[in-house]
Amino acid sequence: MLLSSRRTSIHCKGIALVAVLWMLALLAVIAGSLAFSTRTDLLIVGNAASLAQAEAIADGGVFKAISELLVPAQGDPNHWKGDGQYHEWQFSGASVLIRITDESARIDLNSATEDLLRGMFVSLGVAETGAGALVDTILDWRDADDLRRTHGAEKGDYAAAGRTDGPANTDFETVEELRQVLGMTEALYRAVEPLVTIHGRQPWVNSTMASRSVLLALPGATPELVDAYLQQRQAALAQGQPPPPFTAGQAITAASTGTAFSIQAEAVLEDNTRFLREAVVRLTGDPRSPFVVLAWRAPVVASEAIALPDTVQPAQQYD
Repeated sequence: MLLSSRRTSIHCKGIALVAVLWMLALLAVIAGSLAFSTRTDLLIVGNAASLAQAEAIADGGVFKAISELLVPAQGDPNHWKGDGQYHEWQFSGASVLIRITDESARIDLNSATEDLLRGMFVSLGVAETGAGALVDTILDWRDADDLRRTHGAEKGDYAAAGRTDGPANTDFETVEELRQVLGMTEALYRAVEPLVTIHGRQPWVNSTMASRSVLLALPGATPELVDAYLQQRQAALAQGQPPPPFTAGQAITAASTGTAFSIQAEAVLEDNTRFLREAVVRLTGDPRSPFVVLAWRAPVVASEAIALPDTVQPAQQYD
């Protein structure tokens, strides 16, 4: 009996030891899982905090640009203007790349003349007949009537193409709306998008700030004339002089600046967290409310991927 009792005791102790070992293993797994989960949560929180910080600094970059526009430094050739140049600004340990573009340096979809619109499409490689059709279709989109131009498109034409979105018969509300125009391909839209605006509110282009691609859209412009002018313009700016007028297409160009500006501000933190803010603002001239925000967005693209208007080259011939 004594030997049997001793064996039973040893057996019980063995079971208890195995149970304890299993419990310790389970606790170790739980602790490891908790530690991993906590670390993941901390990383998520840290990333969210960094992104929020980058966003706030990028927004600050936009308002820095607005302040530069509102309070111009007289006689300072390095003062920020709406000329599409990049400016680097350091703030709170972050580097902010800021670009201001005068919307008058772009082609206004709602005000541009037929010649200017046609010149834009031809300069991008669209054949003359195709360019004429696109211009008529754009004019049919933005006019208030249902009268179809020779090569344009009204509601019946959109219906025949299986489209229900039809012409708006009013001004373009966004540049992206150009995608809906009958005959506009995605490839052509991507080439046109950097050249146009809806905020310029004038039929002319500010040639003193326009990009090479916009200048090429002017009637009478040639690559040789444009390149020669860009050299003259750069030389004048380097000497602190006002840019000379562009000789081609003077009927639809002007040297006066507009009141609307697009602003890009990308903040890059020390840990390489990035945030890009794009805004369009209009200066009102009213001291009580000196500007209004027309657009405010956060495109998912880094600054080095932004296609500058001068770099937009047609990859194909459009029919």
